[in-house]
Amino acid sequence: FQKHEFFVDMTCEGCSNAVTRVLHRLGGESFDIDLPNKKVCIDSEHNVDTLLETLKKTGKSASYLGEKSAQ
Repeated sequence: FQKHEFFVDMTCEGCSNAVTRVLHRLGGESFDIDLPNKKVCIDSEHNVDTLLETLKKTGKSASYLGEKSAQ
């Protein structure tokens, strides 16, 4: 899986819950949500476009920050 990092304009717990919901719907995603820094890091076999479209379903602005190298 690739690790992708996205910026999502989350301001509260409700926002991060919305992100969790849409990602769960995609299925099989493993992800971390960093609410204070408004970042979502996703381990996925889906391509970036699919992930970005999915994140945008929350109604928040989202953008792709880049690939995160596995540490």
